[in-house]
Amino acid sequence: MPSFSAASLIPLLAALAYLAASARLMRALRGDLPSHRPEAWLVLPALFLHAATHGMGWMRLNAPDLHFFAALSLVGLGMAALSTIAAQGQRLAALGVITYPLAAAFLLLYHFVGHGAPSDSDWRVQLHALLALLAYATLAVSALIALMLWFQEKALRKRQIHGWLRALPPLTQLEILLFRSLGAGFVLLTLALITGVLFVQDLLQQHLWHKTVLSILSWLVLLVLLFGRWRYGWRGRRAVKLTLIAMTLLALAFFGSQAVLELVLRRGS
Repeated sequence: MPSFSAASLIPLLAALAYLAASARLMRALRGDLPSHRPEAWLVLPALFLHAATHGMGWMRLNAPDLHFFAALSLVGLGMAALSTIAAQGQRLAALGVITYPLAAAFLLLYHFVGHGAPSDSDWRVQLHALLALLAYATLAVSALIALMLWFQEKALRKRQIHGWLRALPPLTQLEILLFRSLGAGFVLLTLALITGVLFVQDLLQQHLWHKTVLSILSWLVLLVLLFGRWRYGWRGRRAVKLTLIAMTLLALAFFGSQAVLELVLRRGS
């Protein structure tokens, strides 16, 4: 476990900035502040310091650190960045209320308890891993949007639109955003699977077969959902359920299996 030092100040400042941005967004959603957009002077430094923490870790190891907590923190960084982009033009500040504290927690876990050994994989395997993490981040944001869509649709049926639901885009716009994010996540996951097939050797010996099977199942669920949307106009609860199924499979593919390997069995990825 790294001791507290000047280097610990960077992730701590990033975490504080994330939490302050989330708190301001919560106030805005309650109507205490006029803007529902995250404050750039809080969010951008948080994102920069979050990325810098990983950069310093990689420089110290002279190689990327893609172990469990490091990967979790990178996914948190991706979710926070995507949430910030979505909030600027799409009235999706509610995403930041969830993703910013998650990013802060994942970053602190990585910095204080989650450093791993240097990775001996070459750039091609590292590219595969980074594509996979970006796909996870994108689809995690999609899952959050799907939950918002479910809550909004449920409230509309009961005619009880109040609180933070008033800050969301209209239902049809939220559905469009969901499928756009799903499309982007599907492309990234496809690239991750292709690079995995091309660059990762000996899947069984590297304890990667379960990740591959679950990732392919997630990819198939997304393919069915996107095809159903294009061909049959699928929407609403069906879209929400399939999105959550795909994300659950993908989370198990990487984080579930990697947690067992690294935290329980004490094996490297």
